[in-house]
Amino acid sequence: MNNMTVERAEEFARIALNHVGREYPAKFDHHMVAGPHEVKVPRALHPLFYGSLDWHSSVHTHWLLARLYRRFTGVRAAGDIRAWLDGALTPDKVAGELAYLNRPTSTSGFQRPYGWAWLLMLQAELETHATDEGRRWAKALRPLAETFAARFKRWLPLATYPTRVGANGNTAFALVLARRYALATGDRELAETLAASARRWYGMDAACQAWEPSGTDALSPTLMEAECMRAFLPRDEFESWFGRFLPDLARGEPATLFTPVTVSDRSDGLTAHLDGVNLNRAWAWRHLAAAVPPSLKPRLEEAARRHLDAALPYLASENGDFWLASFAFLALDDCD
Repeated sequence: MNNMTVERAEEFARIALNHVGREYPAKFDHHMVAGPHEVKVPRALHPLFYGSLDWHSSVHTHWLLARLYRRFTGVRAAGDIRAWLDGALTPDKVAGELAYLNRPTSTSGFQRPYGWAWLLMLQAELETHATDEGRRWAKALRPLAETFAARFKRWLPLATYPTRVGANGNTAFALVLARRYALATGDRELAETLAASARRWYGMDAACQAWEPSGTDALSPTLMEAECMRAFLPRDEFESWFGRFLPDLARGEPATLFTPVTVSDRSDGLTAHLDGVNLNRAWAWRHLAAAVPPSLKPRLEEAARRHLDAALPYLASENGDFWLASFAFLALDDCD
């Protein structure tokens, strides 16, 4: 099984530091403007999360850097990571992000749910830091995290249906990440809302056909749903649910879930998303392997390894450098 190493940590840090402060090219999720005064450059709109092509990629790159800094204290890039986070995670810059959210023309759907969830994942990571700087970073970002936690609490009870896609709208992926924040901060209301949403959306699902991947997916809808239920259900209840959801795993079916995705053209930004599917499946297979009967575990671990091998060589690719390392770190170093 592939694992995170110091050498890989150095590589991931180099990739992340190369783009976290790169303002252009930029992709906006700027849904509505009230007039010319709201047409601004990325850094003016988002004083903290302006780099890495788009807002959510910037957020999870900061998560990657914060986690690297905590988990691999001896990497050569530690000083550069600390300097970047010291300059980025400040009360003034967080206030700028909050000001963007509070504009009259800001819509409630800005970055929902993917960006919301990654922001909470970043805060959950910072809350675990035991250093003085880590506590300072966590305190600075906390008002923004609390804002998105509140948005989750308002939105989830009104979200009648889940979003079952392999793109950023995937609700299972968002629940999994947001859960980390609820646990790290002791936010019981959020934890209960997340768990209730998972049961309501996915509890009756069975005999999944796994019609994936689609041509622009970055996530595995099937395995994200399974990972979501693994996270929220007691183990015995999950085993029963999982047996109904994917009843033919012992026979290697659905075969598509065990077959790494082919990425035919990494110069195409949408096709290049498919590298994310391989990394996302590897992350999910790794967790699921620890929650299934022993007879299934080797098959799932082998699937995780094959999907990792298919994607790890391309983390610094033209359309992957600003986001794939975060997905790879989840697959290699995440613990629940």
